[in-house]
Amino acid sequence: MGFFDLFRRGKKELPIEALKWNKMWDMWAEQKASSPYAQLMTYESEINNGGHKQFFDNVSVAADLSNTVAVLYTVLGDVLQQNLKRAYEAFLQQNEDTLAQILDECDNVFYENESEVEKILKDYAMTIEV
Repeated sequence: MGFFDLFRRGKKELPIEALKWNKMWDMWAEQKASSPYAQLMTYESEINNGGHKQFFDNVSVAADLSNTVAVLYTVLGDVLQQNLKRAYEAFLQQNEDTLAQILDECDNVFYENESEVEKILKDYAMTIEV
């Protein structure tokens, strides 16, 4: 249960921004979020739960990983786009000597720039009707 759910249980009205944010994540969970935002939400969720390795492993099982990465390139800014490119190329090479280190470094770059992802998602959330 998220913060906003707890807030709602206290019978206080949520601001419209929070309602839209919650609905956006509900849509994602129901596989109804629009592209490229659905892919971006998956990317953020997987990175925050296990890093790039988890993202690549899970998406390659559930979807077309190369297509998902290509979609993400269209929405990410330069720093995160280059970071994803570096991580993806390392993942494809599967060089066990360097893979873990590169993915750890890429995870850190993502965390340092995560506010960019959050802004993109907040802007998308504001377009959602509640």
